[in-house]
Amino acid sequence: MADAAKFSLLIQILLITLCSLSLLCTAFTTQDYTDALEKSILFFEGQRSGVLPPNQRLKWRGNSGLSDGSSYHVNLVGGYYDAGDNVKFGLPMAFTTTLLAWSVIEFGTSMHNQIENTKAAIRWSTDYLLKAATATPGTLYVQVGDPNLDHKCWERPEDMDTPRNVYKVTTQNPGSDVAAETAAALAAASIVFKDSDPSYSSKLLQTAMKVFDFADRYRGSYSDSLSSAVCPFYCSYSGYQDELLWGASWIHRASQNGSYLAYIQSNGHTMGADDDDYSFSWDDKRAGTKILLSKGFLDKRVEEFQVFKAHSDNYICSLIPGTSSFQAQYTPGGLFYKASESNLQYVTSTSFLLLTYAKYLSSNGGIVTCGGSTVTAESLISQAKKQVDYILGDNPAKMSYMVGFGNRYPQHVHHRGSSVPSIHAHPGRISCNDGFQYLYSSSPNPNVLIGAIIGGPDNRDNFADDRNNYQQSEPATYINAPFVGAVAFFSGKN
Repeated sequence: MADAAKFSLLIQILLITLCSLSLLCTAFTTQDYTDALEKSILFFEGQRSGVLPPNQRLKWRGNSGLSDGSSYHVNLVGGYYDAGDNVKFGLPMAFTTTLLAWSVIEFGTSMHNQIENTKAAIRWSTDYLLKAATATPGTLYVQVGDPNLDHKCWERPEDMDTPRNVYKVTTQNPGSDVAAETAAALAAASIVFKDSDPSYSSKLLQTAMKVFDFADRYRGSYSDSLSSAVCPFYCSYSGYQDELLWGASWIHRASQNGSYLAYIQSNGHTMGADDDDYSFSWDDKRAGTKILLSKGFLDKRVEEFQVFKAHSDNYICSLIPGTSSFQAQYTPGGLFYKASESNLQYVTSTSFLLLTYAKYLSSNGGIVTCGGSTVTAESLISQAKKQVDYILGDNPAKMSYMVGFGNRYPQHVHHRGSSVPSIHAHPGRISCNDGFQYLYSSSPNPNVLIGAIIGGPDNRDNFADDRNNYQQSEPATYINAPFVGAVAFFSGKN
């Protein structure tokens, strides 16, 4: 009996040792990833603008922005607030939509009972983008709300009384970046709804083509046209060439129309196809475009797309420690680190690209070539898993950076609606300046913004749970959107 007890103890020690070496156990179960998936999608309900539907699940939110566009005689009700404020910025909203749609396209079969909630999140945005794109000929409405004035108030969206200025790009004042991203969003979403709602899908694709033509024909950056209304908030630092190639790539994927393939082939060299770029965000689409187009070479051996496979390999190699072209920065705790502000947006977008490329490689027996070495699809999945697990709590701080997930998560989120008492708890209006007491309060947010992934820790894995530190504590739709696809992948693995 004593020998049996000793043997049992030895086995336990061995398992703990193997576990610490990450050889035999994982920090999270399939059920954990499924829970995180559900919450990552629920977050979008907290960002809704407009008239909330009867099946709204985040009950502390109410209707808001009900007259958006009316002073300009257009209906721009709906869509999403981008982050912790009450502005509807078109560029990040469109990118969010593209990435949510791409998540469904690649990993929708792993979403199971969350697929309808994900499609509802996409449609909340595409309904708005369709209005913005079709209300006035030769015009795309790209923003509602003056960010400079909005940021001077700390108000829940239901009380909003800051100017709801409407901003647009036109043939005279172009915005190829925001227009081409809107086209990408509509085209990607058309794939999502192709089977379940063919007429809606067709409308999305036809509108995408028109908006893309507008973006391509009247070239210019929306930052130049709209200046302080969009800069420094969502300035198009990378220019508009990357969005034109990205938009064409999505319309090609959705339509299989040969003219878009010809466009990619003839314009790719001037639009970033030859560049090696190492980030993927609401601003810079180059890495994502190469991964997206590499599928054409991996699946169908379209020779014109081989260059995109080669550049995708270069991008992936830069992320994998031990390869000759490794250049990414990681924190001591293993988190991919790109910027001091809202770093987790780069972690979620990178994780999504790793998993998507792994999927494309796996279906064709492909590998990544990094100089003299090769990297397998399994290595890409492993790298993405480390990032997803870090966000969910497998990190030095033992802190989940998704609100409402796990036992320990951020309590002081930089978000107006979440931090100010809800209209149910405090029906009386809370004015612009009166709200600041809640920004500066040390109390936890009264309304839990379930599923929100915030900016995250610094380059030493340190995190200040401080509402004033927006760089670390503010959520955003484009942080969550690619995470939906990434966590869906792991929820579908047994």
